[in-house]
Amino acid sequence: MTTSMKQTVIKNPTWWKRRSAMERGLTIVAVTGVLLCVALAVGLAVVATATGPCDISTSNSVVANREMLPFTASAALGSDPSSRKTSIFTKGDDEDKDAICFSPGCVHTASKVLENMNPEVEPCDNFYEFACGGFEASTIIPDDKTSVNTFSVISDKLQEQLRASIEEPLRDDEPKPFKLVKNLYKACMNKTAIEKAGLEPLQKILKQLGGWPVIEQNNWNENEFNWVDSVYRFRKVGYSVDYFLDFSIGVDLKNSTKRVIDFDQASLGLSREYLSKGPEDKIVKAYFEYMIDIAVILGADKDVATRELSESLEFEIKLANISLPNEKRRNATLLYNPMTVAELKEKYPSVDWKEYINMLLAGSVHVNDDETVIVNVLTYISDFEELVKNTPKKVQANYVMWRVAGASVSYLNEHIRKRQLEYATALSGKTEREARWKECVDIVAGSLASSTGALYVRKYFKEDAKKNAVEMVADIRQEFTKILEKVEWMDEKTRKAALEKAASMATHIAYPDELLNDKKLEEFYDGLELNPDDYIGSILNLTLFGTEYSFGRLRKPVNKSDWVSHGRPAIVNAFYSSIENSIQFPAGILQGTFFSNDRPRYMNYGAIGFVIGHEITHGFDDQGRQFDKEGNLVDWWQPETKERYLEKAECIIYQYGNYTVESVGLNLNGINTQGENIADNGGIKEAYLAYKDWVKRNGPEPKLPGLKYTPEQMFWVSAANTWCSKYRPEAMKLRITTGFHSPGQFRVLGPLSNMKEFAADFNCPTGSPMNPEQKCSVW
Repeated sequence: MTTSMKQTVIKNPTWWKRRSAMERGLTIVAVTGVLLCVALAVGLAVVATATGPCDISTSNSVVANREMLPFTASAALGSDPSSRKTSIFTKGDDEDKDAICFSPGCVHTASKVLENMNPEVEPCDNFYEFACGGFEASTIIPDDKTSVNTFSVISDKLQEQLRASIEEPLRDDEPKPFKLVKNLYKACMNKTAIEKAGLEPLQKILKQLGGWPVIEQNNWNENEFNWVDSVYRFRKVGYSVDYFLDFSIGVDLKNSTKRVIDFDQASLGLSREYLSKGPEDKIVKAYFEYMIDIAVILGADKDVATRELSESLEFEIKLANISLPNEKRRNATLLYNPMTVAELKEKYPSVDWKEYINMLLAGSVHVNDDETVIVNVLTYISDFEELVKNTPKKVQANYVMWRVAGASVSYLNEHIRKRQLEYATALSGKTEREARWKECVDIVAGSLASSTGALYVRKYFKEDAKKNAVEMVADIRQEFTKILEKVEWMDEKTRKAALEKAASMATHIAYPDELLNDKKLEEFYDGLELNPDDYIGSILNLTLFGTEYSFGRLRKPVNKSDWVSHGRPAIVNAFYSSIENSIQFPAGILQGTFFSNDRPRYMNYGAIGFVIGHEITHGFDDQGRQFDKEGNLVDWWQPETKERYLEKAECIIYQYGNYTVESVGLNLNGINTQGENIADNGGIKEAYLAYKDWVKRNGPEPKLPGLKYTPEQMFWVSAANTWCSKYRPEAMKLRITTGFHSPGQFRVLGPLSNMKEFAADFNCPTGSPMNPEQKCSVW
């Protein structure tokens, strides 16, 4: 561990050595240009009295905003007009009059853009290939990854930063939240202790939970099993309580100021989309074989395991078949079915629901028969009652103990983890595990998000990024407001409610201030203990801690600005919450390809601006539009306007549903991805209009070295670069089958082909692939 720390510390080469070959070349050109410019100025000063600046600025505002836009505007590359090629994308601009930015940030940005591009592709034919073809051609997916994209590249850097902080020696006066981080990391990295413990920790847990029949055989007594009791046991130990029936404490969708008990269909070991295909499906077969092998490793006879677990697989397939598919879960009203505990007992009499709820709440709160609960899928509970009644207890027990074993494999020795990797290869295509330190950093960051996030922002986050992000959010929200004011298909009453919702949308950027307060963190983690010598025990303590925290909040008022809910800054993602009506941009995404202060604004508006617009628009996608400005499930749409909205959404569904990923022969799911697609289409439009408005206020920006495209064209390139990605075939199939986001290429092709502004900036002929006659537009 000490060696790893030293490697991290000394891995800090000079600025020049950190540059790529392309960046070095561009820098040499820049410096040479400046020196020539200076020499020329000196020569002219000798022979003439007139002098002028070497830097060429397109407007006074570029200089006036130098502090915010640290660009060095230098003479255009090359002086012989005959040696320059005229790009069809410059719209006849005289390059000698264009400012070019040669700051380190601009040089680096230009280098990355050029690496990503394939300029041989006509942008009006396939803009994704034009902007990202070079990325796909040059990117080799590491054996330990399923894909590579902009997000994963930044996440890799963030991982290294977290590692450096986590591996710093534990101080005697270290605050408890950071001791927890280092103890969990140490437990994860302690392979010697994990190997020594072997399979015994899980074998003991299985016995404690009542035993896995496939292993225990004649020693297992079915009279001592019922599914309700098994859920109680899982709750006490720290395992999920959702293997038969999902139980959670959530915000009441129709009164977002309070919390309520929520029942939903079971979580599954393999996604419903696969299980519903039946046992002959290739992925389901791989899942079954994995199930058998884990049982055998833990002591079962293979023939017995094959026979008995086939029945358990059939049970899980039936659970999947009585579950509602994602396509039918997009209407929140259909999932909102309130009833009292007494009514629940009357409607579904096989369970003493009051006792069940109180046992799971474990004394933190007590409910009576008049307590209101929400049942998401009414048919699921009735079908589940019938399924359990007709399924032998041994089959139920084999299923649920398999779920416990499957959830535990990652925290055991390499022998059993090797089999897990083989299953992962079948599912996603990766053939190696990531380095142990990376896995452990991810576990720590995911399990102790607030304390890990505090370490990150205190050491690495640049505060000026927060200030500029706040300004961009304001600009882009204003553009969305303008869109709402102008859309012709919306009646005035609905428009007024939409404008109020947009204005009420809360914003959380970078991190909450409480992460800088050790006392606040200590109060939150009070009661949590993690043993650096007991990995799986520490994991179970964490899940139990999380369950206690969640279930204990039933009677507590909802604080929509609660710092804990927004205290995950060390993540490369962004979020919209319908029940909060809020957008969140963690510190982790305000860097890299998405954001930099040392490059033109068109690059930022195209990247993080696209993301900001995307999240704002989520408040008005097919699901977000169902909630009002307070985050309550309310139908605030007039019937005719709602009908027009749904027609426009149907256009998006049809457009994306007809996209085919040729490499795997699958069409996108236009229904499941519609929310993200609506957000992409609205988001890019808002970001573009916001950038154009910024230019009106501040003047035009300089170009990037080696790129002859206009700022507007570079906005689109930046937007496309955000989604440059490369997937393994297995990972692509998984994404299309189970995901809610379209693959990267369609997050570029779809929105941009719907934008008349894009077509105008690139002079795309009407009817060309990127400028079709029929376009889809919701916002």
